[in-house]
Amino acid sequence: MNANNLLNTIGNTPLVKLQKINPYPHIEIYVKLEFFNPSGSIKDRIVKHIVEDAEEKGILKPGGTIVEGTSGNTGAAIAMLAAAKGYKAILTMPDKVSKEKQNALKAYGAEIIVTKTSAPHDSPEHYVNIAKKIVSETKDSFHLNQYDNLKNTEAHFLTTGPEIWRQTNGKVTHFVAAGSTGGTVSGTGKYLKSQNPQIKIIMPDPIGSIYYDYFKTGKINTDGTCTYQVEGVGEDHIAKAMDFSLIDEMYKFTDNDAFTMSRRLAREEGIFGGGTGGANVWGALKLAETLKEPAIIVTVIPDNGVKYLSKFYSDEWMIQNNYQI
Repeated sequence: MNANNLLNTIGNTPLVKLQKINPYPHIEIYVKLEFFNPSGSIKDRIVKHIVEDAEEKGILKPGGTIVEGTSGNTGAAIAMLAAAKGYKAILTMPDKVSKEKQNALKAYGAEIIVTKTSAPHDSPEHYVNIAKKIVSETKDSFHLNQYDNLKNTEAHFLTTGPEIWRQTNGKVTHFVAAGSTGGTVSGTGKYLKSQNPQIKIIMPDPIGSIYYDYFKTGKINTDGTCTYQVEGVGEDHIAKAMDFSLIDEMYKFTDNDAFTMSRRLAREEGIFGGGTGGANVWGALKLAETLKEPAIIVTVIPDNGVKYLSKFYSDEWMIQNNYQI
């Protein structure tokens, strides 16, 4: 495909069937390879949609500054788009974000501010709150606000969901996706259920996130810390972009579940994705184990494993952190 504009290459990513890692012959599991997006992750979709909306409304003006709190992938998408369109980018992030992600943002010319992962959500030192402070102090700035901006969810309703529907010829029965902002699972889930209300939406959630307990009890657990090591998933507050009414079931997973599955995907399937992709496939397999009838499960590999070479793709790092290799 030839494109006159880099941003026109966002979306329409491949959907591939797992060949070896799925032991259930009556179940088909497909993964959508979002690292085919130009900055290497699914977040290109939401950043393009939100920025174009802000431009149309006159909220983001030429030469302005885009500010956001990010675990890295949204930041990379912002930094890429800012470079392409001539904006400045200031990005805040927790210190658990890999060095590869941090360096990628710098390569695009973005300014990054690294904060403490352990800072609670209501602390002024939390990366989201620091981003809000920067917006209030920076002239001609625009806060992408991925956690509470419903354009996040809309981006997936308009792109990811329809693509999966077309790619499976409308035969998808289950969609599995972990969430942080909730945009992917909510927007994609909403579209798929609009086409077939019988489709089930399953969300893996890391231990330490508050989403699982909120889904099960309706109560917000104030002990959520997000100190788990898998990046870009789970949360310590309820994001407005997350629509729990669309979720049919949640599973709790550990860092070890996510990291070991990511490594298996690379070695057994040749799919080199990040930790959230590992968690998603772990969730898809856990779901498949419960299904008696034939099914077509779709999940996503949100980003590229290159971003985690110094972390869970390193045997030394895995051993140091007491994970299986």
